[in-house]
Amino acid sequence: MSEFHTVAKVGDIPEGQGQAFNVGGRTVAVFNTKEGYQAIDDFCPHMGASLASGPLEDGVVVCPWHAWGFQLCDGAWLDNPKIKVDCFEVRVVDDEIQVRVNEKTN
Repeated sequence: MSEFHTVAKVGDIPEGQGQAFNVGGRTVAVFNTKEGYQAIDDFCPHMGASLASGPLEDGVVVCPWHAWGFQLCDGAWLDNPKIKVDCFEVRVVDDEIQVRVNEKTN
């Protein structure tokens, strides 16, 4: 089982926005939503754009390059839920935002 890694402090990521972090060898997009912090794989599977820089609305982040929308709750692409990006567990301990990623297997 992998460990949690501190990526930022509470308040570092503005509400309604995301930021990319290197966590355990993966690039993870962490979003500050009304529901709390949520994390998914930062790279869009279409052409590799950073999802952290995409607009966020109602729990969906939209790829800034070609407008593919991904649900933060499960990583599913809105147009075809069989295509997903990985989701990661997030917790807040004191004022630290922490993410746990599973090692990627090839």
